[in-house]
Amino acid sequence: MFFGDDLAGTAFVVMVALAAGGLIFAIIFPLLSGQASASRVKAIAGNKRDGMSSFRARFQEDQKDTRRKQLQDTLNEINEKEKKKKKLSLRVRLEQAGLDVTPRAFYMASAVAGVLFGALALVFIGNPIVAGLGLFVGGLGLPRWVLGYLRKRRQNKFLNDFADAIDVLVRGLKSGLPVSEAMKIISTEQGEPVGPEFLEVVEGQRIGIPIDQGIERMVERVPLPEVNFLAIVMTIQSKTGGNLSEALANLSKVLRDRKKMKAKVQAVSQEAKSSAAIIGSLPFIIVLLMSFFNPKYLRPLFETQTGHMLLIGCGMWMSTGVLVMRKMINFNM
Repeated sequence: MFFGDDLAGTAFVVMVALAAGGLIFAIIFPLLSGQASASRVKAIAGNKRDGMSSFRARFQEDQKDTRRKQLQDTLNEINEKEKKKKKLSLRVRLEQAGLDVTPRAFYMASAVAGVLFGALALVFIGNPIVAGLGLFVGGLGLPRWVLGYLRKRRQNKFLNDFADAIDVLVRGLKSGLPVSEAMKIISTEQGEPVGPEFLEVVEGQRIGIPIDQGIERMVERVPLPEVNFLAIVMTIQSKTGGNLSEALANLSKVLRDRKKMKAKVQAVSQEAKSSAAIIGSLPFIIVLLMSFFNPKYLRPLFETQTGHMLLIGCGMWMSTGVLVMRKMINFNM
C-alpha cells in the first residue's frame, strides 16, 4: 500500500514536471530563436491589414446602402407627389398614351363608339334601358378605359427600358462624352418609347432648350417618379455640379432592384391571381353550361321579377368579391 502511494505520487510529480517543461520550452524557444517576435509582428500586421480592409469594405458598402436608401425614399416621395397632382387634361393624357390625335378626334371616336354600342344593344336585346347603358359604356366607359390602358402600357414599357438607357448614359459620361452626345446615342439605339423621348430632348437642345428643361418636359409626357428624379439630378448638376455618373449609376441600381422586386411579387402572387380568375369565372361558366344542357332550368331566373332581383344581387356581390380579390392580389411597387 505504501509502495502504491509512493508510485502514484512519483507519477504525479513526473507528469507535472513534463507539463511545466513543455510549457517553458514552448515559450522560451521561440524567444531564443527570434521566431516569436517575427511571427507576432506578422500576425499583428496581418490582422491590422485585414481589419482595415474589412472596415473599409464595410464602410463603403454602408455608404452605398445609405445612398440607395436615400434614392429610394426620394422616389417614394416623388411618387406620392405625383398621386396628389390635379386631374390631367385630355390632351396631356393622349400625349402620355403615345397617341397622335387631337381631343376633338377622340371625342368624335367616342361618340361613334357610343352610338354603335347603343344601336347593337337595341337591335339584339330590344330594351331601351339596355340600349342607353350601351350608349353610355361605348361613349364614355370604353374609350376612357382604352386610353388609360394604352397610357399605363406605355409607361410600363418605358420603365422597363429606362434602366438600360441610364446605363448607356453612365458609360458615355465615364468615357468622356458630353451629356447631349450620350442622349443622342440613346435616342438612336433605344426603341419606342425611350428613344423618341430622348430624341425630343436632343432636338429641343438644338433650338436652345437646356437639357434639364427638356427632361422636365419629358416628365410631363412620362409622369414617372424615376423620370422626375432624373430631371432633379440634371437640374442640380447643371446649377451646382457634382458627380453625375455616380448619381445616375445609383439610379440605375435602384431601378433594377425595383424591377427584380416587382418580378418576385408577381411570381409569388401568380397563384392567388389564378385562383381569383377561376373563382370569378366559375359562376358564368356554370350558367353557360346549364343553359346549354338544360335551358328550361334557368329560364325563371331571367323571365321573372324575383329572378331579376336575384341576378342584380348576385351581380353586386360578385362585383364586390372581384374588387376585394383584386385589391388583395395587386401590389403597388
